[in-house]
Amino acid sequence: MDVGKKRIGLAVSDELGITAQGIETLQRGRIRDDLEELKEIADHWHVETLLVGKPLHMSGAESRQSEYTGEFAARLSRRLGLPVVFWDERLTSVEAGRILKETGASLDQRKKAVDRLAAVLLLESYLGYRESAEPTQEGGSLE
Repeated sequence: MDVGKKRIGLAVSDELGITAQGIETLQRGRIRDDLEELKEIADHWHVETLLVGKPLHMSGAESRQSEYTGEFAARLSRRLGLPVVFWDERLTSVEAGRILKETGASLDQRKKAVDRLAAVLLLESYLGYRESAEPTQEGGSLE
């Protein structure tokens, strides 16, 4: 999840945790409504873990948005009964905007898609890290 004050970009992985795909961006409303809609989405996609982008300053220091995101994620975790993993989201929105611009998307199209693509990039980064950190058996297959 790429949590913002106006929108939440969402992505899910396949059952094996190999690929990431963006799903519809959540337009924020009241927090209670947001939590309920995210519960429905999590149930639909059989979510087991919440991956939440952690907004940090370029120095690595936490930001005000980091605090807000942490509080939101804690409430969501309690509501869904799921664990939360925070993942550094620095530059994901910038990279998403660059990719969309390179594809020739209009400014309006980019605004609508940037949060979803940022969530996909965030999830891909995490899945890549997780894959490289998992021990493998001889022959390269995962344990």
